[in-house]
Amino acid sequence: MRLNLSFVNAKWDDLKREMEPRIKELKFSFSRIKKSPLSLVGLFLILFFVIIAVLAPELAPPKYPHNPYRIPRYGYSAIPRPPSPEHPFGLTEGQYDIYYGVIWGTRTAFRIGFIVVGSILVIGIVLGSISGYYGGIVDEIIMRVVDTFMSLPTLVLAMALVTALGRSLDNVMKALIIVGWPSYARLIRGDILTVREEGYVEAARAVGCSDLRVILKHVLPNAIYPLLIMASLDIGAMVLTAAALSFLGLGAPVGYADWGQMVSFARNWIVGPPDNPLAYWYTITIPGLFILFFVLGWNLLGDAFRDILDPKLRRR
Repeated sequence: MRLNLSFVNAKWDDLKREMEPRIKELKFSFSRIKKSPLSLVGLFLILFFVIIAVLAPELAPPKYPHNPYRIPRYGYSAIPRPPSPEHPFGLTEGQYDIYYGVIWGTRTAFRIGFIVVGSILVIGIVLGSISGYYGGIVDEIIMRVVDTFMSLPTLVLAMALVTALGRSLDNVMKALIIVGWPSYARLIRGDILTVREEGYVEAARAVGCSDLRVILKHVLPNAIYPLLIMASLDIGAMVLTAAALSFLGLGAPVGYADWGQMVSFARNWIVGPPDNPLAYWYTITIPGLFILFFVLGWNLLGDAFRDILDPKLRRR
């Protein structure tokens, strides 16, 4: 069978014409990022942590193949040991290897951030869309539930939920999902209340489009951008909250590669003996820096997303 080159060329031309606006939009997005040095810093920080997470088995070969997140121990002394060629970042209380913990803890951080934020994003979009689009009694019920959750301190509620569910990283993520979705639902509801009155939405209803089609094709694409910006900022925030819960003894089990728990191991060694108060600086500084730069990277990247997606900034 002969290949019709004219037909193929025509299809290729059609594809190029269709992709041209998207390519132009992509170039514009990169130009916005390049104009902001801090956005580039955030991008490089996140790429740095992505590389660490991907190469974790090579950077810190698993000591326990059946559970690579289990931090190896070297002896049973309660006193930390300083960095050495064998242990580049030293050993913390209980003789846990800090280097191994922070390397594999990078995977833990991405797991927490993506699962928690992804879940609350889906829940918030579904409930916020229903509330904003339909209004009435449905809106009242959903918003009163949101008000109830938002009237409680987030960290205190998360602590109570983890205490009730039991200490584990999975339960920490469940608790963060439960306390995190209301703000997303409220934000998307407010944007949908504005978008649903636009002319193109009314036109879609007039031609007989179903509610689901109107929401998915006409309402959500024009109301979701603030939510995406908020989600990019919240990835770091959720990791920080999970680290706080682990520090308080409510997160990952003892010996699990988690940055918050690594900081918890150092709580008794923040200040060394009177003659050398900085003797154990590495126990808290190294895992603390990993948390700091991970959260900072997502915050700076969130600002970049705002520059790209915010229509007011795009006019500049």
